[in-house]
Amino acid sequence: QVQLVESGGGLVQAGGSLRLSCAASGRTFSNYAMGWFRQTPGKGREFVAAISWSGGSTYYTDSVKGRFTISRDNAENTVYLQMNSLKPEDTAVYYCTVDKYPFRHSAQAMAVLSEYDYWGQGTQVTVSS
Repeated sequence: QVQLVESGGGLVQAGGSLRLSCAASGRTFSNYAMGWFRQTPGKGREFVAAISWSGGSTYYTDSVKGRFTISRDNAENTVYLQMNSLKPEDTAVYYCTVDKYPFRHSAQAMAVLSEYDYWGQGTQVTVSS
């Protein structure tokens, strides 16, 4: 049974930073790309960032490039999202997810919600102005 557990969300002022963590279990974590999506009330889940199984490739949505950094520690089965220079529009529930298929390197696939098959419970990030 695959489990993903996010942590690190909270309330921060605009311009501040947070680091989200996602602890994974139940799959050979190091074989799979991992992603972060976010969702606000009334909207669908949108892609934020992804990292390849090896950690050698990363992908970001345009609105977070230069501010967010995704990384992974395969020894600890954990993926991180470092969020700097936060803006009120970053307010959302952030979800960690794992790729359906091992050993993929596809920037296009990594941004597509249906290419992932397990999700965490989400962690709330609130950025005040």
